[in-house]
Amino acid sequence: MSVLHAEKEGINNYSILASHVLVPPAMEAILDDKFCTIDAFLGAGHVCAIMGTEEYVPIVNKYKIPVVVTGFEPLDLVQGIYLAVKQLEENRFELENQYARVVKKEGNIPAKKVIQQVFEIGTREWRGIGEIPNSGYVIKEKYRKYDAEAKFKISHIKVPENANCIAGEILRGIKKPFECEQFGKNCNPSNPLGAPMVSSEGACAAYYHFSDIIKN
Repeated sequence: MSVLHAEKEGINNYSILASHVLVPPAMEAILDDKFCTIDAFLGAGHVCAIMGTEEYVPIVNKYKIPVVVTGFEPLDLVQGIYLAVKQLEENRFELENQYARVVKKEGNIPAKKVIQQVFEIGTREWRGIGEIPNSGYVIKEKYRKYDAEAKFKISHIKVPENANCIAGEILRGIKKPFECEQFGKNCNPSNPLGAPMVSSEGACAAYYHFSDIIKN
């Protein structure tokens, strides 16, 4: 919206550094990994509130795996997990929307139109995983004058991974956070070594804050 507003007002001393990512391509990259042991996915409700749920249908059909769109409050998560486990127990593979009070099948149509107007799909790099084709948004040529990468000649931004961090294996569901030698030691929420420890919703951060509950 800010790009469109700048265009409308003729403002040229404005730019954005786009780093938007798309969830479904990352899910497919994880599922295609031969070491993948994931049985089901909880779809992030805040993403689906904008994008809708239809993008998950091909994944459900292709990989025969349950996807449950879920909110973030405790009861939302518990019910989302329940619905996913229920599908597995009944040998069903469907897309379910636990977060129906917010998420609609079609998503937020006006918001999607704005996104499609300003951005086009391109390759993005994911921390712990690497480059995934067609997994993010880049600014369209029409609005390139607002693209900080082009305007300031910023070369490809690459964040080096910490050699002692196993974030990639955790993100792919191959290992648990407590299996990392750095977990709770050199790596903690105040000094995160990898993406799963950065935010409170990351797997490592969750294990860190609730490890006593998990152990008991």
